[in-house]
Amino acid sequence: MKVAKKDVIRLHYTGKIKETGEIFDTTYEDVAKEAGIYNEKGIYGPVPIAVGAGHVIKGLDEALEGLEVGKKHTIELPPEKAFGKRDPKLIKTFTIGQFRRQGIYPFPGLDVEIETDSGTKLKGRIISVSSGRVRVDFNHPYAGKTVIYEVEILEKIDGPIEKVKALIELRIPRIDFEKVQIEVGENDVKIDFGEQAIDPRTLVLGEILLESDLKFLGYEKIEFKPSVEELLKPPEAKMEEEIEEAEAKEEVEEKTEEKAEETKEETEETTETVKEEKAEKQEKKTTKRRTRRTSKGRKKKNE
Repeated sequence: MKVAKKDVIRLHYTGKIKETGEIFDTTYEDVAKEAGIYNEKGIYGPVPIAVGAGHVIKGLDEALEGLEVGKKHTIELPPEKAFGKRDPKLIKTFTIGQFRRQGIYPFPGLDVEIETDSGTKLKGRIISVSSGRVRVDFNHPYAGKTVIYEVEILEKIDGPIEKVKALIELRIPRIDFEKVQIEVGENDVKIDFGEQAIDPRTLVLGEILLESDLKFLGYEKIEFKPSVEELLKPPEAKMEEEIEEAEAKEEVEEKTEEKAEETKEETEETTETVKEEKAEKQEKKTTKRRTRRTSKGRKKKNE
């Protein structure tokens, strides 16, 4: 079975620089620890991705198409397919004073973030400090490097529900799936996350990215509960809505009780009327009987 664009697959990978053998990314926890790049907050293990959706760097994304599922592959990417070629224009010079005014004492190898006049923030690395000047390289740390990926494609995920679950796992890895309800139609997807313990901001970002992923797979209408708009509402607005809902519910309950009381009264009135009508009929019957008896008595007496 071969991988095609828009397939949802689960894979393991390790990325390293060809020139130095430096490992910069991996899904294996033991490899990360051995390479000194282990992140305690990171999540390790095979990851699900949609091929062609940009979940991995462009060169790797393209190279996955046509590979065999269930096998290990080695993929070599030139700089232009990996982190780009080095651009001399992205090496800028600043004065030491510009750094010290921000409380930064520059030295070679220090990673810094510089805000441009337009307000854009750029991340770079100081490559030299001399004569009151600081040179900062804003190229990607691995720009100009050939990259090698060792990839193992574990499975191709089939079934609409399972594909959606896999993408949720990718975008919101700490979600509690026991509280999640998923409905998948021909062109639409509905996801109810229920009451999750994760930060609402994490859920907002996850929903935004997930919507893009699902549209990539061909779904036209995606609904989330709670929606992004609901998650972004300030606490005050949420409290007001809850109060309004509680008041509306109370009002409905009161009307229901009133209606029930009215129905009860009407039933009681109807029952009383029926009783009176029955009593009246019974009284008429009794009167008729008495009248007949009286008439018979008179007739006998006259005879």
